[in-house]
Amino acid sequence: MASATSAAHVGATPALRRLYVIRFVFAAAWAVLLLLSGSDLTVAARVLLFVYPAFDVAAAVVDARSARTDGPVKGLYVNIAVSSLAAVGVAVAGASGVADVLRVWGTWAVVSGLIQLLVGVARRPMGGQWAMIVSGGISVLAGASFIRGASQDDPSLTSLAGYATLGGIFFLVSAFRLTRSTRRG
Repeated sequence: MASATSAAHVGATPALRRLYVIRFVFAAAWAVLLLLSGSDLTVAARVLLFVYPAFDVAAAVVDARSARTDGPVKGLYVNIAVSSLAAVGVAVAGASGVADVLRVWGTWAVVSGLIQLLVGVARRPMGGQWAMIVSGGISVLAGASFIRGASQDDPSLTSLAGYATLGGIFFLVSAFRLTRSTRRG
């Protein structure tokens, strides 16, 4: 059974590595675009805020299709549902103001961070998952920070760019770690 599981992980590793690199590039580009759009809820900012969780949905769908084990796939399906709700929630909150966007985004970051942490733990036998586990934990903390920041006098969207950048870096680290674990295996 262990060797069958190991073989399944090895088969999924190249697809997961590619997905992680794509997620890094997307997160970095998205962060730059958000910073360029400023801190106001312009049409461009609203589109960017919707696109980020929508991209997370698409990435989780690709991830679930390439996964070979039941444990992480269930978590990915939950992530698809949560990120879909977040995309709609952010779009609706965008009409109310930055504070409401930060509350929705923060709630999404907490829940999706917990899911990412659990999926990373389930994938530990693949290797390269410690960054995903840490990233999930940081996402929970960042989400709480966004919710808290929503109550400030002048809440800002710029902190979301840092969140996306850090998350992207963790995906890139995991891609490199997967490469190393595959070479050793």
